[in-house]
Amino acid sequence: MLLGIYNDLYQHFGSQHWWPAQTPFEVIVGAILTQQTSWNNVEKAIVNLKREKILDPKKLREIESEKLETLIKPSGYYRQKTKKLKNFMGFLFERHGGKLEELFGQSIEQIRMELLSVKGIGKETADSIILYAANKPTFVIDAYTVRAFNRIGVTKEKDYESLKKFFEDNLPKDVNLFNEYHALIVALGKNYCRTNPICGKCPLRERCDYALHSYDGAKRKK
Repeated sequence: MLLGIYNDLYQHFGSQHWWPAQTPFEVIVGAILTQQTSWNNVEKAIVNLKREKILDPKKLREIESEKLETLIKPSGYYRQKTKKLKNFMGFLFERHGGKLEELFGQSIEQIRMELLSVKGIGKETADSIILYAANKPTFVIDAYTVRAFNRIGVTKEKDYESLKKFFEDNLPKDVNLFNEYHALIVALGKNYCRTNPICGKCPLRERCDYALHSYDGAKRKK
């Protein structure tokens, strides 16, 4: 079922080429900045950091917080996000000497445990870093995933860990598959499975309990 949904999404949307970053460190910064904002806003902040040539662990660790706040202001919540970036830099240098390869050389479980110990990094951010920066197979859950797959009817899980386990137990443990699947779910959520869904044109309408019953039923009553 999950692979069938993946195939339908891939056929409709094609490859999403996600995460748009040139380095693993850029992925990490983007994963923190994208909290509670759109990717367009994150891109503006990333451009500012690149212009100042400080998209680097050592330079971000050393930069004054006030200047960093100004540079990442387009991403919103810039004071909180400055603290989160500084927290991550402190962790990276204190635990791993500033070396991402040392952090990412550990098991998925150990990386995740360490990331979640950093104030400001939650489960979705940690899993995004592991999947897209460390290139290790862990499934990322977000609000789009909860909404879409509850509507489809393949699961009623809403808890992050339970839904993550559901995907990982029912899919081949493949980093490229997890990468593309998550990106396709985001595309589905943005284009069709919105708060007010556009079921009539959705590529999953024939698989979806909500589309087949709630949506089609409402149409017939009109």
